[in-house]
Amino acid sequence: MIMIGINFKTIYLNSLLGLKNGICFLIPANAKSCMVLEIPNRKNHKSQKKYPYSMNNQQLEEVTQEKDLGILISNDLKVSQQCQSACTKAMRILGIINRTIVFRHPDIMLRLYKSLVRPHLEYSTAAWSRHYCKDKELIERVQRRFTRMIPDLKDLPYEQRLAKTKLWSLEDRRTRADLIKVYKIIHGLSAVRFSTFFELSHNERTRGHSLKLHKKRVMTDLRQHFFLDRIVNKWNTLSEDIVSASSLNSFKGKLQRLHNDGSSTGFFKSA
Repeated sequence: MIMIGINFKTIYLNSLLGLKNGICFLIPANAKSCMVLEIPNRKNHKSQKKYPYSMNNQQLEEVTQEKDLGILISNDLKVSQQCQSACTKAMRILGIINRTIVFRHPDIMLRLYKSLVRPHLEYSTAAWSRHYCKDKELIERVQRRFTRMIPDLKDLPYEQRLAKTKLWSLEDRRTRADLIKVYKIIHGLSAVRFSTFFELSHNERTRGHSLKLHKKRVMTDLRQHFFLDRIVNKWNTLSEDIVSASSLNSFKGKLQRLHNDGSSTGFFKSA
């Protein structure tokens, strides 16, 4: 268990154990397996006072980063460590494929890459999408290496290798994944409530489709790259025909056609 927050009080942590309102968990929480990841206020983090946190009269360990549901969360909310971890896992599997696969037909290599390598780079990207160029390049390096492993393509430029294998750049796929998540939330296909993240725009003076989202004001660089803020402009740029697709598969197909026309529309921007 990981506790994230600022200025928690011991009474609040105790309430998590079920000591409040007589509510008890079926499995008691173990204080030894719990830790605190404190996210400081960026404006005065140097002078901010640190508080000890305890549970059942036992002080909890403080950490600067921790893995939760397979994602590394750091106290500065940056995703560089998660990018490095995902890249390391993917490169390790690519190395195994490179050493063990002798007959490298493109179809076989693509099946191996899509099933064994790429999932490590795309797991829950809505929660840790990278925005620094160094992180984008680090992740894209995996796919660059893979496309060079196909004998007939290794001497071609990366863009031509993508075209030959019909692969999207990983940055384009992250944009696609964000748009699919928004579609699911808006059309009730996700467990996440629409009102939790978004609200419809009521500005009728601008062009666009009927499901345009309200763009909220953000004050920090990190916040503008969070899922609910970074995807609004992309979603609002889509056409009415795409956002009102009758099914999820139809929406994905229309995104595919939009990507194929990316050179003319400029919607998808590759790394």
